[in-house]
Amino acid sequence: MERKILLSHCPDARGLISKITNICYKHQLNIVRNDEFVDHDNGHFFMRTELEGRFNDVTLLADLNDALPEGGQNRLVPAGSKRVVILVTREAHCLGDILMKYFSGAMNIDIVAVAGNYDTLQGLTEKFGIPYHTVSHEGLNRTEHERSLIEIIDRYDPDYVVLAKYMRILSPDFVARYAKRIINIHHSFLPAFIGASPYRQAYERGVKMIGATAHFVTDDLDEGPIIEQDVTHVSHAFSAEDMAKAGRDVEKSVLSRALNLVLEERVFVYGNRTVVFK
Repeated sequence: MERKILLSHCPDARGLISKITNICYKHQLNIVRNDEFVDHDNGHFFMRTELEGRFNDVTLLADLNDALPEGGQNRLVPAGSKRVVILVTREAHCLGDILMKYFSGAMNIDIVAVAGNYDTLQGLTEKFGIPYHTVSHEGLNRTEHERSLIEIIDRYDPDYVVLAKYMRILSPDFVARYAKRIINIHHSFLPAFIGASPYRQAYERGVKMIGATAHFVTDDLDEGPIIEQDVTHVSHAFSAEDMAKAGRDVEKSVLSRALNLVLEERVFVYGNRTVVFK
């Protein structure tokens, strides 16, 4: 038997849960888990259904599309691991956390490659038997550098690209190539302290908590749909360096949790927002 995940969203209407589950029953599929949510402000319905059985994807999706209101979407995706390329610069904490979860089986992920504009994290990556590619930006303009990076990424045909402290701004063309497939960790509780040196900004503002935000990347810097956030408390006794150290623990935790949610198909992107089933 196969296991797949049905992702449905459409304008809200009466009886949608019944219609979807009855169609699954008609196809002799067993519902393992079901989550649903209605955005009452916008009149929109979301449903995530884990299914087991023998699938005829074309017929199932055709029945669902006929039964649900116009303007909706239905996707049926395998429940297995997803292929991921991770981009890095020099900081190891986020990459290291993902690698350990990959190694221990705590994350259902297939890390097919890691690429960075420095070779600093090559040794760490290769200890886990994962290929590492150094794509230096030295002497190249952004277009040339991204062209080299794209050649590496496309070689592995990933489902997602993860920016694990990849500290370079991506061009609109790069973002569009992997639309809704690039996940970034921002070292701040967005929308606060956007851009460079967020911990220095937080220190100078005298904040009492700092945080991290994982989000999908869009053309608007650090303003893509948010997947996961968390905070930790700090005090007046913390220097900017102390805040950065505490922030790194939050960053790696938030990125790993967000990545798990995406890999398990628990995230709907809806405009510039997300619906996340945990």
